[in-house]
Amino acid sequence: MMHLLAALLRLAGWLLLAPLLPGLINRVKAWVAGRRGPPILQLYYDLARLWRKEMVLSRLVSPGFIAGPAVAWVALAFAAQLLPLGPAGTVLSFRGDALLLLYLLALARFGTVWAAMETGSAFAGMGAAREVSYAVLAEAALFTALLALAVHAGSITLVAMLTPVAAGSGAALLGAGLFAVLLAENCRGPFDDPHTHLELTMIHEAMILDHSGPPLAVILHGASLKLLLFAVLLTEAVLPLGRYSAPTAATLLLLGVAGLTVGIGLVESLLARLAFRRVPLLLTTAFLLCLFALLVAWKGGLT
Repeated sequence: MMHLLAALLRLAGWLLLAPLLPGLINRVKAWVAGRRGPPILQLYYDLARLWRKEMVLSRLVSPGFIAGPAVAWVALAFAAQLLPLGPAGTVLSFRGDALLLLYLLALARFGTVWAAMETGSAFAGMGAAREVSYAVLAEAALFTALLALAVHAGSITLVAMLTPVAAGSGAALLGAGLFAVLLAENCRGPFDDPHTHLELTMIHEAMILDHSGPPLAVILHGASLKLLLFAVLLTEAVLPLGRYSAPTAATLLLLGVAGLTVGIGLVESLLARLAFRRVPLLLTTAFLLCLFALLVAWKGGLT
């Protein structure tokens, strides 16, 4: 009973804190541009407003149009439960859970793309094609990064992989590669502009143009949950939390996630969006950085 209660409290924490990150990113971007910007809690207001609205459905769609976002959201929520939270560990850990994490992320992408293709819209199909093409390189980099952590830890369990006791050149390479993957997987700049209104340049936003009401709220909340998931993953993969006491490690984890969020806002403010033909080059660079981190771990650890 206590184990179930702990799992529910942890899930509630993930779900409640996730919309805070996009608000912080928007506030940083507004500060850099010299604007007041929206409130940090703006996404909470938007989600509450969308849940009260009715859905507008095309005559072309099947039940998959509604099931796709739901499947993606459940997959991301389950993936978040697999990640350890510093000294608090995880409520669900088993041998090979790192592989399940990869599959759940892929399932979430499949759900979103499935719903986009249901509309029969040319723009949604274009955004889905771009999403899947970017994922080919991004998933390769993410798999290589997890492999480097597994080699260093000697285990394919996330609890062992994400509690490093040392940091060095290998960790720096891994952090740089995973940061690029984080930007690509969450459709942030310079890979995408989450606030664009030009259909021909959209990726993620093009896939959700036909969604409204509660399904759109589920998609937006799932996107923020995925952002928090990658921020926690990157922070725990790089910072040597295993050498500190529980309060210090928890503080470092919170500061790391907050620092990454601010960094995303600065990147989007200071860098222009890449042309589509240059995106594969940046993702290939991220893969090579993770590959070099794997070689460092193989030859002598991430120290």
